[in-house]
Amino acid sequence: MGPRLGVVGIGTFGVNHLRAFRQLERKGRVVLAAAAELDDERLARAQGEFGVAGYRDYREMLDRERLDGVSVVTPDFAHRQIALDALSAGCHVLVEKPLDVTVDGCQSIIAEAERGGLLLQVDFHKRYDPYHLELHRLVRAGRLGEPLYGYAHMEDRMEVPRDWFPKWAPQSSPAWFLGVHFYDLVRWVLDSDARSAYARGQKRRLVEMGIDTYDSIQAQVEFQNGAVVTFDTSWILPDRFEAIVNQGLRLVGTEGLIEIDSQDRGARSCLTADGGMRTYNLGFMQDLTSREGETTYRGYGIESIADFAENIAHILEGGSLGDLVGSYPDGRDGLEVTRIACAVEESIASGRAVEIAR
Repeated sequence: MGPRLGVVGIGTFGVNHLRAFRQLERKGRVVLAAAAELDDERLARAQGEFGVAGYRDYREMLDRERLDGVSVVTPDFAHRQIALDALSAGCHVLVEKPLDVTVDGCQSIIAEAERGGLLLQVDFHKRYDPYHLELHRLVRAGRLGEPLYGYAHMEDRMEVPRDWFPKWAPQSSPAWFLGVHFYDLVRWVLDSDARSAYARGQKRRLVEMGIDTYDSIQAQVEFQNGAVVTFDTSWILPDRFEAIVNQGLRLVGTEGLIEIDSQDRGARSCLTADGGMRTYNLGFMQDLTSREGETTYRGYGIESIADFAENIAHILEGGSLGDLVGSYPDGRDGLEVTRIACAVEESIASGRAVEIAR
């Protein structure tokens, strides 16, 4: 029997964690034991669909279930205490990005994991995208030469802050919800920490709707290897935009350039029922029906979560945490990304470039 797993927070993204663990459970790799959620309707739905024990208080789940691993999939600002409590209970922990919204919070989580000799993993799923894996391979092999500059963009439709997360969007921003994806990806590809950030942000549309957060943020980040990358993030694309997210990355070096369009991957439709064009990112997640009639999911949005479960299984089967170093996004990766996001927000507030201290 594999590791016993629980999920804290089963909203839009938490359900994906349940799906990933359920598939591994069917293969005998894990036991999907429990879920904790404050919303009664969501909790009842998860209990019915996945057959998990349900708790409104995650601390009760930690006390009763004897879990080996826990996914933390709550709003960003709530990550810290849940992760600390899970680690204190002896659980390996996966935290949805960002690890925490403060540097101090990240450091305290890392320290608790180190005290217990426990796995701390952050779900930066863009590292698992095959397009980005190839980018990583090419850059690390020196094919791009010396990286000079780049451009990344990630833009959500307005429904994300307006309909998905209206209650906690004011406690987030395009930097925290979107930018951290690409801050991590670029840092990982370049193998270089950030040195400074200069950013600007705009507040117009969402404030008019009573959601006090930035519509868009533009950040220029200098890395310690000298490369400068501009990150454009927003979550106010029109509802009729053909995909929930528009995203891409371009890196230029002394020996060439590499471009990845994560929006147009070759699958589009225009159906009467949809009311217009649609673009599909089937690489992130695709649901299929098995011969047995069961729904299965595949894609890098599932693989990044499954990787956490397999890492725990490796440890419980006699492997060491040291064996896994460098193979997954760890606490330090989460800390460095939070440093960037904090510097971006500070730069917007001050109007000045911000040096990233360590």
